[in-house]
Amino acid sequence: MPPADWVMPQSDMRLKFDSDRLIKSGFMLVIALYLIVTLALPLYTMLSKSFVTYSFDLTRYEFQVSDKSGTAFGPPVTAAALNESLGRFGPEDLHSSSEGRLAAVDLFPEFSFRSPVKYRLRATAPDAGWLVGLNPVAAQEWQEYDGNSFRRISLRPVTTTGLQNYTGYFSNPTLFRSIGNSLLIASITTVLTVTFAFGYAYALNRSRMRFKPAFKLVAMLPILVPSLLPGIALIYLFGNQGILKDLLMGQSIYGPLGIVIGSVFFTFPHAMIIITTALAIADQRHYEAAEALRASPWRTFWTVTIPGARYGLISAAFVTFTLVITDFGLPKVVGGQYSVLAIDIYKQVIGQQNFEMGAVVSVILLVPAVLAFAVDRQLQKKQVSLLSARSVPYQAKARPGVDRFCLVWCALIAAFILLMIGTCQLAALVKFWPYDMSLSLKSYDFGKVDGGGWAAYWNSIRLASLTAVLGTGVVFVGAYMVEKLDGMQVARGLFQFLAMLPMAIPGMVLGLAYIFFFNNPANPLSAIYGTMTILVVSTVTHFYTVGHLTALTALKQIDPEFEPVAASMRQPFWRLFGRVTVPICLPAILDIMIYLFVNAMTTVSAVVFIYSTHTALASIAVLNMDDAGDIAPAAAMGMMILYTNIAARLLHAALSRWVLSRTQAWRER
Repeated sequence: MPPADWVMPQSDMRLKFDSDRLIKSGFMLVIALYLIVTLALPLYTMLSKSFVTYSFDLTRYEFQVSDKSGTAFGPPVTAAALNESLGRFGPEDLHSSSEGRLAAVDLFPEFSFRSPVKYRLRATAPDAGWLVGLNPVAAQEWQEYDGNSFRRISLRPVTTTGLQNYTGYFSNPTLFRSIGNSLLIASITTVLTVTFAFGYAYALNRSRMRFKPAFKLVAMLPILVPSLLPGIALIYLFGNQGILKDLLMGQSIYGPLGIVIGSVFFTFPHAMIIITTALAIADQRHYEAAEALRASPWRTFWTVTIPGARYGLISAAFVTFTLVITDFGLPKVVGGQYSVLAIDIYKQVIGQQNFEMGAVVSVILLVPAVLAFAVDRQLQKKQVSLLSARSVPYQAKARPGVDRFCLVWCALIAAFILLMIGTCQLAALVKFWPYDMSLSLKSYDFGKVDGGGWAAYWNSIRLASLTAVLGTGVVFVGAYMVEKLDGMQVARGLFQFLAMLPMAIPGMVLGLAYIFFFNNPANPLSAIYGTMTILVVSTVTHFYTVGHLTALTALKQIDPEFEPVAASMRQPFWRLFGRVTVPICLPAILDIMIYLFVNAMTTVSAVVFIYSTHTALASIAVLNMDDAGDIAPAAAMGMMILYTNIAARLLHAALSRWVLSRTQAWRER
């Protein structure tokens, strides 16, 4: 045993630090490589795809036509020369998609398949090809066909690069209009949501009204359901057979009105949480000073309360704007013929199989999301501390008039939330809305409707569980390595950039990028395409940033002196990680797990392009059932998601309480 005053030699301590640093660097590199493969490379592939164009290059084909006996052939002539003499196709006609076809017989007006005339065809470039029926041919030697075979020949487009996809998008009035529609809807929703959320958060933090815990619980309900569900509720309330449709005074819920109402519903808790955090931090002395100066309550509100919460309001506005402009589910259900960017992507990819134009719309959708995120990050850097060591925590005073107003405000918003959820629950239980309102569980018999049945629900449970466990491990380990690694500022900065990037990437953009990157036979990772693995990877990546920030916040609370002390005692860093860091950060780890679980259950946009028939999810089943007209079963599946998330939240609360009592006793004085 070494003496009590023994100190580890500096050389051994330095060796210990170098060993730990090497291992930490390796872990950080592995997780950075994960983010590069699952985020950066797919996005780069999608961006490259948006510049890929297809067109028929008629200079790459040559024909020979025989005489009527079918024996003697005339001189070779290019398809371009034939088209020039006929004036059959103009430049716009030769633009195509990847699946485009041009019938060869269109270049021969005298063609008759009954004629004994024969035709020869060859490519003058190795990348030119054609189809004979469904059989591809690519040959630079002459291929001979009789009339019956020649009529089945279709020339294929060649791949080029350029800005034609972008010019085509902006020259199409219908597609271009989607940009203005998306910006308008997002702007209106942002103003309404931030206004409602601020009033709600103000009532919870700055008033003495009753029933605050109940109002907090109700406000969180929209987070637990997919964005499709408010659309279904609006159909039952204000649709053609809606029980409250007369309140719209002839206006249709299918269009911008429905999108705005539904968007306010599902973005409300996100804005409310951010504003609540901003309002929770206040210095009582500021209000006492305003009172001493005889400032009116209204003046105090605008000179003290609003400036103190301005960064929270701005962050809430940007988060709301981004959520609305990138949402796919709600416009799909109640958008009607009102086009928005997210629906354009879906139509281009699923409806028209035009992946290149889908990539163009994705890039356009990416711009406002990235700009909003960048501006929000810059504003957060300018935020200064509102509390000092001498600050006095704010204590709300009883103001009967204000408290009553706050109670009414919160009650109306809570009633709106409960009305939407309650409508979906009622729709899932009645036999035939609105004609037979007797109760029945037939809507929960998912095996009788399209959408994936109960298997889709269990797939969602599996996805959410894997995402919560594996995702939390990846996120927390990555945050630990980047926070506790000394030096390597450039590498850590790049890792932080990769970790923050997912928050600015819309789910549909990420899903489409995965199609381009993983659905490629040349990619060694293509084996995971169409499996549960790619769904887990995409979900973890999509929601990586919030978990990373949560982990960093918890890790920054731990004194950095633990590492050198552990090294001086010849303890490897992973023992310190397991015995000190993880127990201290368990509450944050559980928060990350429930966050990933809930979002994996409700996500639609991030997985709508990459699920397969055997990996259909509950949220996708809601979409497919709604498409098929089975709205009541869609509501029932949406409620199953709500039940599951409520159960997960209750389990999380119980587990957190147990963990706090077993591992966080040191926090109590």
